Amino acid sequence: MVSTYTNPKYPFVRSHDHDAPDPVHHPVVIVGDGPSGLSAAMDLALQGIRTVVLDDNDTVSYGSRAICFSKRTLEIMDRYGCGDRMVDKGVTWKIGKVYFQDKLTYEFNLLPEEGHKMPAFINLQQYYFEEYLVDCCAGHEEIDLRWLSKAKDITVDGQQVRLSVETPEGDYTLSCNYLLVADGANSPIRESFGLASEGQVFHDKFLIADIVMKTDDFPSERWFWFDPPFHSGQSVLLHKQPDNVWRIDFQLGWEADGEEAKKLDNVIPRIKTMLGEEVEFEPEWISVYTFRCRRMLDFIHLDRVIFMGDAAHQVSPFGARGANGGCQSVENLCWKLKRVLSGEAPGALLETYNTERSYDADENLLNSTRGTDFITPKNHTSRVFRDESLRLARKYPFARSLINSGRLSKPCTLDDSPLNTPDEDEFQAEMRPGSVCRDAPILIDSETGWLLGQLGNQFTLMIMGRDENGLDLDELEASSDLRIISIGFNTDCELPGTRIEDAAGFIAESYQLTAGGCYLIRPDQHVCARWKIFDAQKVSAAMDRALGKFLPGSGDQP
Repeated sequence: MVSTYTNPKYPFVRSHDHDAPDPVHHPVVIVGDGPSGLSAAMDLALQGIRTVVLDDNDTVSYGSRAICFSKRTLEIMDRYGCGDRMVDKGVTWKIGKVYFQDKLTYEFNLLPEEGHKMPAFINLQQYYFEEYLVDCCAGHEEIDLRWLSKAKDITVDGQQVRLSVETPEGDYTLSCNYLLVADGANSPIRESFGLASEGQVFHDKFLIADIVMKTDDFPSERWFWFDPPFHSGQSVLLHKQPDNVWRIDFQLGWEADGEEAKKLDNVIPRIKTMLGEEVEFEPEWISVYTFRCRRMLDFIHLDRVIFMGDAAHQVSPFGARGANGGCQSVENLCWKLKRVLSGEAPGALLETYNTERSYDADENLLNSTRGTDFITPKNHTSRVFRDESLRLARKYPFARSLINSGRLSKPCTLDDSPLNTPDEDEFQAEMRPGSVCRDAPILIDSETGWLLGQLGNQFTLMIMGRDENGLDLDELEASSDLRIISIGFNTDCELPGTRIEDAAGFIAESYQLTAGGCYLIRPDQHVCARWKIFDAQKVSAAMDRALGKFLPGSGDQP
């Protein structure tokens, strides 16, 4: 039915591993070529780790699926090499409107924040997102994408994982140090291990109707209706996507027959009632879904099998927390996995993937559950509270904070991470240990650029200069994993690393950096330590802490 996009077909290619006399061993095997699996392959490739990616399909996802991607996801994708392509194709939006019955309750404006390369949100069909990632992967020899290859019969044997691969030309066996599982919300691998994903299934059903239409009546905004006259007693969401495709979510109610609701004879009249008889449209993709807010209690099984994306945690679509949260989980995991594999960090570092991302998963589940409860009240009291809040919000700003049509995704701040070095100095800036770094315009070799383009894939020490050459960076222990970025130093200073200029003063302002001050930044662009005055011993100790060398059990090597 999809008319605006033709799914690419990727051929099965017989692997050399298929004909090997013994199972070939790989550092990492990834199961699933959705957003999380492909992102993991890219992240590891940029850090020099070879991967095999297995998927039992021969194309990207069918239907638009996830469509709303946040600034943080775009920043991650920019590091992988497809951020600009996503923004160029996507629909950038900033206005959101909330309606109750036939009246506008209020609107919000995600005004572009100065000093960021990427917009707050774009809408882009998931199949484009995946196709762009496949194209990026194709440019890296470290990534071996194997289509029409199904992982099965997985066992963990001491220091390795063994698995069979089912293909059109027969089965073969592989082994690996780590198996990354991104095989979806109903993860067959999770089920094969008997592992639970616990949480809540909401007793409601929603109809997704993607339609193609050309009209100026609906601008590139997020419109959400509670109890509209064209769909009485329920809720509706409208979003624009590229190619003149519009996403409409209709709340159906728990008792609705999903199969009947998906039939075109029932979908088209519903849409005409909403848009009006005069609006011409064509159905693009139809689906019915039920909300699930749940997660695994432990994302790591038997130390070697690591779950990512929807296989690890699943939320309702309102708030754009699914694919966005999955991408942040991937970058949290991959820098740690690389350093454990290379012997730079103890095996205990991987446990912090579970602890850090569990915190974020719980935050996403809480926000998603609250949003779903507000959108779909299940008793009279809840409905009265919701409806009266919506009425009050038309006149009183305080009531708008009570309205929840899906709190939009934000990056997680890892305040309680054991990898952080607590502040010794007093800072006013919110860019504290655990925060995701804020972007800023810079000058580098007299060319304009962006701060985040200089961060990632390795540890970075960002240090603010002073007029005299009073900082001896040579005191730092030599490390190929530490990059130094110096800002605003006297041009006569002999310094290692990369020299940049704070083009608009945003770095000094956002990070509260003064002469001699510095930040230590993790490979996933999270701050792990900061000081008002550089001290080489403190930097080295903070880097050891961030690598997990002070964790319990840190003597255990992979």
